[in-house]
Amino acid sequence: MLERDSDNTRLQLHPVTGRTHQLRVHLQWLGHPIRGDALYAPLPLRADRLLLHACHLAFTHPLTGGACAFDCPAQF
Repeated sequence: MLERDSDNTRLQLHPVTGRTHQLRVHLQWLGHPIRGDALYAPLPLRADRLLLHACHLAFTHPLTGGACAFDCPAQF
């Protein structure tokens, strides 16, 4: 948990598969759906977009074999 207020809790998650669905379905099952998730969040938690953001991505470039890494803090 990174921060919490009366309406929201901001989490840092580390997916195993790299798929957003993994995070979405597990948090919904725990009773804490991601705000803005049109599939798993109830109407009071709707937003203009899914509030799920990858702050760090790293992978091996498929052609060069070089390491690629990108960081981008969430704006919400």
